[in-house]
Amino acid sequence: MPGANGYSILFEPVKIGPVTARNRFYQVPHCNGMGHVRPQAEAAMRGMKAEGGWAVVSTQETEIHPTSDLGPYAENRLWDEHDIPALRLMTEKVHQHGALAAIQLAHNGHHATNHLTRAPVLGPCDGPIDTVFPKQARAMDKEDIRNLRLWHRAAARRAKEAGFDIVYIYAGHQMTLAHHFLLPQFNGRSDEYGGSLENRVRLTRELLEETREELDGHCAVALRFAVDQMKGADGMQAQEEGRAVVEMLAELPDLWDVNVADWSNDSQTTRFQPQDGFQIPYVEFVKQVTSKPVVGVGRFTSPDLMTSLVSKGVLDLIGAARPSIADPFLPKKIEEGRIEEIRECIGCNICVSADNLGVPIRCTQNPTMGEEWRRGWHPEKIAPKRNETNALVIGSGPAGLECALQLSNRGYDVTLAEAAPEFGGRALRESRLSGLAAWKRVADNRLWQLQQRANVQMFTDSPMTAAEVADLEIPNVFAATGSRWLRDGSGRSSHAPLPVEGLPVFTPDDIMAGELPPADGPVLIYDDDQAYIAGVIAHHLAAAGRQVILATPGAVVSAFTELTLEQARVQTSLIEAGVEIIPLHLLQSADAGGATLGCAYTGRPRAVPCASLLMVTARQRDAALYEELKANHAHRFTTLELIGDAASPGLIADAVYAGHMAARNFERDPAAADADWFRRELISLNGMGGS
Repeated sequence: MPGANGYSILFEPVKIGPVTARNRFYQVPHCNGMGHVRPQAEAAMRGMKAEGGWAVVSTQETEIHPTSDLGPYAENRLWDEHDIPALRLMTEKVHQHGALAAIQLAHNGHHATNHLTRAPVLGPCDGPIDTVFPKQARAMDKEDIRNLRLWHRAAARRAKEAGFDIVYIYAGHQMTLAHHFLLPQFNGRSDEYGGSLENRVRLTRELLEETREELDGHCAVALRFAVDQMKGADGMQAQEEGRAVVEMLAELPDLWDVNVADWSNDSQTTRFQPQDGFQIPYVEFVKQVTSKPVVGVGRFTSPDLMTSLVSKGVLDLIGAARPSIADPFLPKKIEEGRIEEIRECIGCNICVSADNLGVPIRCTQNPTMGEEWRRGWHPEKIAPKRNETNALVIGSGPAGLECALQLSNRGYDVTLAEAAPEFGGRALRESRLSGLAAWKRVADNRLWQLQQRANVQMFTDSPMTAAEVADLEIPNVFAATGSRWLRDGSGRSSHAPLPVEGLPVFTPDDIMAGELPPADGPVLIYDDDQAYIAGVIAHHLAAAGRQVILATPGAVVSAFTELTLEQARVQTSLIEAGVEIIPLHLLQSADAGGATLGCAYTGRPRAVPCASLLMVTARQRDAALYEELKANHAHRFTTLELIGDAASPGLIADAVYAGHMAARNFERDPAAADADWFRRELISLNGMGGS
């Protein structure tokens, strides 16, 4: 019970204007790749968080007008009354579990490309849109500003009709007109909406006052505001203009939702910001300025830190986006004293990458995220076993651990066999690299739970032959034997081995095993994977005193990390660590004298002296045991399934998902399981509006 575990303060109600949150857990607005395109999936995901104990559950940004079209990204929309039913699905799901529903209204200004609507892009001033596309925003005149205010007022009215309890004005992340008008870098106007801070605040003040007037006490009004751009003197700073804005508007909103800008700063990964609550130094002044409740974020996972922040009067509500994704039931687990069961966010930003790809959200720690509607998955519930009694899982990486855990949750007797001296597989190995320590949480959470299960037997140092597996007479086998990095250079650009002779060649597996290249000369890292691991290893080796050269066919280092909001930090950190970066080059050959690279466009050769070579190209599936079992012993098994990286090398999130799905689908009708791949939300052609 709350009073018994020392965290009772977190479960006190908080009054937010005319509404009351039942506790202090607040899911702040975050994107999810569902929005107006997949409203049933959106509603099911948000409803799950309400069930998990979050007192307030918010949408992502919600476009208020066709001149704020973020397509092809699937945000929410409230352009007109036809958008109300889709949003009402969400409020009804959230209210069903006793939580408040919040909507973040947004006009995105020059951050909106308007590719779908082809509407003119609006901004405080003339200037390029916020993407690499030959299109510019036009400076809003007074009529444009009046129209914007009318659009926002109309959207607030529709939000009330859709059943929302809290309505946002959004001035953050450098993504909205309210924020653009606040910031001198975007606002060079000379009229009453530009120049002085008081003038630049004018639009936000008007939106607040008019939204409050429109809602007329039926809903709370929240202001989401980025108090600091983290640019130092080149941007808004918390203790200067950021504080002044809060002082000017202190009592106007019913709730202050404060953070930092831009999005890459607000959602920093643990690789570059390992500290939970890292935003507190920027926002802790707000409670000193306003009497209204304050919610803040910072990847909170520790209930002790949460309790401390509330007790000290720093925050009234504990805000979360990513921690609520990793564990929608985090509040209930704290309330019920099940702290050890919390799936802590690892700060990898795979959730963010999905939004940047325009696909439904996913999570490394929580494989059910985004699958609540499509597959009917619940993060804390799973169907009980049917007819079979036991199963063998071979391999304890992310896929094997998740599969074993969920099989045990279903009630099967599970044997988990690991060839290595420790459980954890790649989650453990990668966590030993520079910046990835938090990734060990993927293994730790599952191992702790497995160790509590009486129906699980776990063995390390247990490499198994096919004959040994068959002799166990366990009829259901899941092979999660992983994959290994190739040493021959074949990969994305070259589908055949590269000519390398007379030079020591290493792979990421060697580095993760503790083996380092010799220190008598440069090590050339050839990154044809272009994901994250080469950049991590480059930093790791530089910290170990090696002279590092990183060559890649890509235009930048670790191009994948653009999706996780890290690429600029990755490249900056390597430059600062003294790593020489050679982009847009392919490895052609290597010998005792060094390597020869070729320009990615012309093939023009470039000699690079090096003493060793580290190939980061592609992975080979470790499926030999499975293939032998399938070829020689298949008749002895009811189930024989290859899962995780052994079936399809990918992200850790992909491996966890595969392990979870294998456990869910075990003893399920294959046709029903296959149908889940194709469950879609289809737009009805009946009763559609428009003219």
